[in-house]
Amino acid sequence: MDNFWVTLQNMGWNLTHRLGLVDIIDILIVAFIVYELLLLTRHTRGSALLKGLFAILVIALLSNLLGFVSLNWLLVSILQNGAVVLVILFQPELRKALEKMGRSRIFGKNSMNSLDDDRERIIAELVQTAVDLSKRRVGALIVFEQKTGLQDYIETGTRLNADISAPLLENIFEPNTPLHDGAVVIRDDQIMAAACILPLAEASGVSRELGTRHRAAVGLSENTDAIILVVSEETGIVSLARDGFLRRPLTVDELKDVLSELYSEKKGKLSTLLRNLKTGMEESVHE
Repeated sequence: MDNFWVTLQNMGWNLTHRLGLVDIIDILIVAFIVYELLLLTRHTRGSALLKGLFAILVIALLSNLLGFVSLNWLLVSILQNGAVVLVILFQPELRKALEKMGRSRIFGKNSMNSLDDDRERIIAELVQTAVDLSKRRVGALIVFEQKTGLQDYIETGTRLNADISAPLLENIFEPNTPLHDGAVVIRDDQIMAAACILPLAEASGVSRELGTRHRAAVGLSENTDAIILVVSEETGIVSLARDGFLRRPLTVDELKDVLSELYSEKKGKLSTLLRNLKTGMEESVHE
């Protein structure tokens, strides 16, 4: 434990007293590598683990300053074995990173989408999809990725990387087609994948009238901050899952409001809007 803090102190002293051009270049290279690793884990559950490790480091520093010996010893023991922990926790991400480094350029083109220009079109396409599928009683499961990355679930399905389109979404969920089972995952203005497998909610905590799609929507909403849209195959009712709760039925106006806030630059109202939707006719899946 003492060696750990001595190493940090030596690093701090070197940075303030012996910082030269070579050191600056060295720091920039390491910063670039760390930045690239963060980008690789940005849309995966690994990003949350990285935040957790960073939080442990901060708490360890504070506990050392405040003299919390036992807490400091525990956290430093975890950090001293950090290399092994990282390899174990990030094995899938490390493998993908090496594969990506082997097949792509170091400096890639920025793939930012013109979301601002397409916002109204996207909302109209999604609303049209829900209305059409509801009228025809075609089951659908559409997932909107938020801060928690869903890359692990995306990789269970068929990659599409397609623009959001009502005809495409309706064709995906058309019965007896290859991709109609499973969920569609949407990231910003892109349909990332179809036929994705989602975790099911615990059977004991879900209303008996809900089918597999609703259980999958609730299950994912319990584990992530994703917003999931469900169209019932039996009734045509449109539902919205968030934070382990299910709102049904969802009217066209309510759907438009949710999508407008979801694709708005000011997303602060979204949480309030969703909380309001949980009142009245809301059905909690936890009995």
